[in-house]
Amino acid sequence: MEIQQKHSYRALTLATLAFAACFSVWTLYSIIGIELKSSLQLTNTDFGLLLAAPIFTGAIFRVPIGFLAEKFSCRNLLFWQMLIIVPPLFYLPYVETFTEYIFLGFILGLSGVSFTIGIRYVTDWFDTKKQGFALGVFGAGNAGAAITLVLVPFIVKYYGWDSIGPIYGVGMLAMAIIFRLFAPEVSKYYQEKNNHDLAFHLAPLKDLQVWRFGLYYYFVFGSFLALLLWLPQYYMEAYKLSLTQALALTLLFVTSSSMVRAVGGWFADKFGAQAVNWSAFWICMVCLFFLSYPPTTMIIHGVNKDVEVSFEVNVWLFTFLIFVIGLAQGMGRASVYKIIYDYYPNHMGSIGGVVAAVGALGGCTLPIMFGLAVDMIGVYSACFMLLYGVLALCMMAMYLALQAERQQNSLKEAIENNFLDLD
Repeated sequence: MEIQQKHSYRALTLATLAFAACFSVWTLYSIIGIELKSSLQLTNTDFGLLLAAPIFTGAIFRVPIGFLAEKFSCRNLLFWQMLIIVPPLFYLPYVETFTEYIFLGFILGLSGVSFTIGIRYVTDWFDTKKQGFALGVFGAGNAGAAITLVLVPFIVKYYGWDSIGPIYGVGMLAMAIIFRLFAPEVSKYYQEKNNHDLAFHLAPLKDLQVWRFGLYYYFVFGSFLALLLWLPQYYMEAYKLSLTQALALTLLFVTSSSMVRAVGGWFADKFGAQAVNWSAFWICMVCLFFLSYPPTTMIIHGVNKDVEVSFEVNVWLFTFLIFVIGLAQGMGRASVYKIIYDYYPNHMGSIGGVVAAVGALGGCTLPIMFGLAVDMIGVYSACFMLLYGVLALCMMAMYLALQAERQQNSLKEAIENNFLDLD
């Protein structure tokens, strides 16, 4: 038992590190894109498309990879996935045009499927009471984006932009080898799960609540991913900060949101995943209300003179609100996967992959919509107006679903206690 426990925590640690390394590659364009926006003279919409390229493939391939993770060794799948993205990293210095960056981004996006593989791998090592915590710790690998925010400026300063890809390639290769050598293999579960056919893993997809969980994840993960990609240039354009300052404040958002995910998993285990998720939504709703409000000046015509009233979210209030949103999103990401495990403990690869794909599509579609909103409306806060609408939709869906679930439970209880006679 003690040996098994050691293996479980070693598996969790190495899977989290591998996911963090892959996530740093998946979000690499968040920094490179700032330079490309200037050098290639991209519009906000073009910039959104550039950021979305790696996220797109990372999203859509999570579904088939989720089903493969139900049938094959997740340890081997994660190892080969890391190896696949090494060559395009070494090719990065030779890319010149916007179209080439888009296509290379599609290939680098395969790093995003590491989450689906890792979730399936980690769940086999922990019992039900510890699933929320374990998945929360693994999800903290989102902090891999912090690696990019810290490492890329350092590389650029001392080695130049052309060195980013090769240095990342060497690091990914090293991580793949370390994971392959030291990560333990799961044995007990594969003997059982190989007995299930594809129909077994596809069956839950007909449940509406699976897609509702995907909608929740679209906000708590998709908007987190979109914000970490969008925030550096937002700080630089809306508040005229330097690149170093913008990256430092974005780093605060990414790191705190990622680290709190483990705490969110613990809360989900202790107080219930639905309660944690609902609370996270309300916190984000309040913060997004203020972030959506553009800088405004009103003139009130008084009796003797005009009174000018101005309102603006300054950079410090903005950073505080973004920080709070990040914490709430981290809690929400952990609680969503705890909910999935509560309903579908035997489908964490397939259902987890579908939900992860829907969430990652948020990181793909939202930056594009951010760019379109800013270009069309003409105010920087238009992106937060958009997020406010997305969250409102999520909260309505969750409220209606919880109401329906309560009514069904009440009806079931009434029938069991003979309060209703259906004859």
